[in-house]
Amino acid sequence: MEGCRSSSISSCFAIVALFSLLVFTTNIKPSSGGDLPKNSTEFIRTSCQVTKYPRVCFNSLAAYASTIQTSPMELAHAALSVTLSNLRSTSATLSRILARQGLKPREVGAIKDCIENICDSVDELNKSLKEMDYLKGPDFDFHMSNLQTWVSAAMTGEDTCMDGFSGYNMDGNVKNAVRSCMVKDTKLASNALALINCLSSTHVALTLMSFNGG
Repeated sequence: MEGCRSSSISSCFAIVALFSLLVFTTNIKPSSGGDLPKNSTEFIRTSCQVTKYPRVCFNSLAAYASTIQTSPMELAHAALSVTLSNLRSTSATLSRILARQGLKPREVGAIKDCIENICDSVDELNKSLKEMDYLKGPDFDFHMSNLQTWVSAAMTGEDTCMDGFSGYNMDGNVKNAVRSCMVKDTKLASNALALINCLSSTHVALTLMSFNGG
């Protein structure tokens, strides 16, 4: 599994620096009105730079700025929650496609396999969200490893799903509709994993800062 490497790792530590600056120089409170907290949105924007799809990342998480504030933990939690919600929406969309008249048997089989894959991914992300609660206690590395494994597994759904639509004798419109759903799911899952990986790096950096009295 790849973590935050090369240029991404420098971005991870930029997040640590930004997080530390905001925490120790401001008193941030959840927004009570319609305006998003400026510090929170900037934190989200900067954090999203470590992801493969930063625009998708920011657009999907900016609405949760009041909850995220400047917390890497809340950021990763929100990314997982958004991914999980989108997967459930995709499952509902594919179920509607499956109910159409005139689908070929192979298309029916492929869509059913996709829905099953999505169900597996939903289970893995549900476990991941629960596992995040344990990150606040001891054995951080153990629970982080579980978290990374499950989110990585959830990302494989698109490739597995689209394998069923390979070859000829498949309706292009059905195939494209399925792919558009799965592509978004994969982007969100990829972003969530990147933020989780950087959460791990942030934890290490902040632990070192605390140990060194920084």
